[in-house]
Amino acid sequence: MSDIDSIVYVNVEEGINRVMKNTALFIKLLTKFKNDTNINELEAAFSQGDIDKAKTAAHTIKGLSANLSFIELYKKIVELEAQIKEGNLNNDQFAAVRNTYDITLTEIDKVINQYA
Repeated sequence: MSDIDSIVYVNVEEGINRVMKNTALFIKLLTKFKNDTNINELEAAFSQGDIDKAKTAAHTIKGLSANLSFIELYKKIVELEAQIKEGNLNNDQFAAVRNTYDITLTEIDKVINQYA
C-alpha cells in the first residue's frame, strides 16, 4: 500500500478533477494551502471571543476545503461555522476542527510527495 492509498481526508481524484485534471496546479494549490493563516486567525478569534473574525476565518476555511476536496475538514468546519453564526464559540468544536486540519496537512504532504 502506498502513501496515497492511505489518504482519506483529501479526495485527490476529485481535487484534480476540480482543476480540469491539472495535477501540477492541484499540487501548487495544496502547497499554497499549507501556508494559509486562516486556522491561526480562527484560533485567535476563539481566544479573543471575536465572533466576526471567527465567522470570516471559518468561512474562508470552508471555501478552501470545498474547493480542494478536503472532505473531513469541510464537514467539521461547516458544523463549526453554523455554531459561530449562532454566537457560540465552542472550544471543543474548534479543537475537533484543529485536529482534522492537522491530519489534513499530514495528508497534503503525502499527496505532494507522491506527485513530486
